[in-house]
Amino acid sequence: MHTLEQKLQEKSAKIGIVGLGYVGLPLAVEFAGKGFYTLGIDLDREKVEKINSGRNYIDDVDSNRVEALVKDGTLEATTMYGRTGELDIIYICVPTPFTPNKEPDISYIEDATMHISEHLRKEQLIILKSTTFPETTEKVVQPILESTGLKVGQDFYLAFSPERIDPGRTDYTTHNTPIIVGGVTEKCTRLACQTNEQIITKVVPVSSPRTAEMSKLLENIFRSVNIALLNELAQLCDRMGNMDIWEVVEAAATKPFGFMPFYPGPGIGGHCILVDPYYLSWKAKEYDFHSDFIELAARTNENMPFYVLDLIIRSLSSSGVALKAAKLLFLGASFKKNVDDIRNSPALKIMQLLLHRGAENLLYNDPFVPKAKVNGCHLESQEVTDKLLGSVDAVIITTAHDQYDMDRIVKKAKLIIDTRNATKGILEGASKIVRLGSYK
Repeated sequence: MHTLEQKLQEKSAKIGIVGLGYVGLPLAVEFAGKGFYTLGIDLDREKVEKINSGRNYIDDVDSNRVEALVKDGTLEATTMYGRTGELDIIYICVPTPFTPNKEPDISYIEDATMHISEHLRKEQLIILKSTTFPETTEKVVQPILESTGLKVGQDFYLAFSPERIDPGRTDYTTHNTPIIVGGVTEKCTRLACQTNEQIITKVVPVSSPRTAEMSKLLENIFRSVNIALLNELAQLCDRMGNMDIWEVVEAAATKPFGFMPFYPGPGIGGHCILVDPYYLSWKAKEYDFHSDFIELAARTNENMPFYVLDLIIRSLSSSGVALKAAKLLFLGASFKKNVDDIRNSPALKIMQLLLHRGAENLLYNDPFVPKAKVNGCHLESQEVTDKLLGSVDAVIITTAHDQYDMDRIVKKAKLIIDTRNATKGILEGASKIVRLGSYK
């Protein structure tokens, strides 16, 4: 029987990807593109059907490539965990959200691992990629797999290698973004590194899964803390008046050392930066440690939609318009520009808050999000015509997609509330613009 190492060298190893979302599908396409038979496993039948018919649903993935890989039989998808026994290497790329009480929800990891354990065999490698708290790999995943009687490092192999996907980014993708790998044993690390090196240009081994798990959290908490600092300063600049936080950041960024620019915004969206601080703070309590600094930053970021709500109400009031009577147009529903990802989108949160406060006429446009649901209301993206711009009481820029013609928008609208500094440099109609962190 060929060892896993030999199968990797011969490119005969069969790859499994559990979870075909923003992380899993690009990973599957990379392996299939290198000639490895790759099976995607997802409980969402619609995703599976799309893949098997050669249709792509992730913007960061080349649709023609998916079609070609499916046609030649290299890429396939299924809803059946029973096929994991056929596979040599299995990546777990499932969601790790938090509960309404900000506690980690690793039920998707546990469920995937239980299904894999039912068909676990010798010489298989399991690699967890889902972002999670330290010790998940060794204290949650490993015991489930070892309940089969097989031993890690001896019969099967286990490692953690966190994802580093940034939706919409084209300069750094799955192929050329360096990743880290921490295995339960030295052999686990070596095999996991060898596997990832088949598709990724730089793979960095670390001493343990715990180190890799903590490293992933550090990456995102670093951003959370720095964004929170700017969000707090933005509110201070607003309070002080006649000061623009965007100009302040640009001025500070002229220093060639000791400063890295971050920017404020209407809130943190997506999965990682919003969620990760709570995963770490929850785990820290197990050791009687309270990560006050990290939690404060997370709360500051989560409060930004409430600040934007206040900014909208103040701006409308200054224009003599009551919130209940206002017709408002949001530009952007996704959490960041040029992507269709609405997970934890601050735009949707702000709309939700406005409806709670009595707003009755909310419209939105997003070229990437044709439909959205807010407070049970189904909304459809509206075309940004001159007529629509002139009919609304305020245009609220929550996502600065490249498709927006800001000069035209400012020219035609009565009032602009810009939470992204998207109207920077526009002079004609500047008196109609209210920017986050620079209220006048």
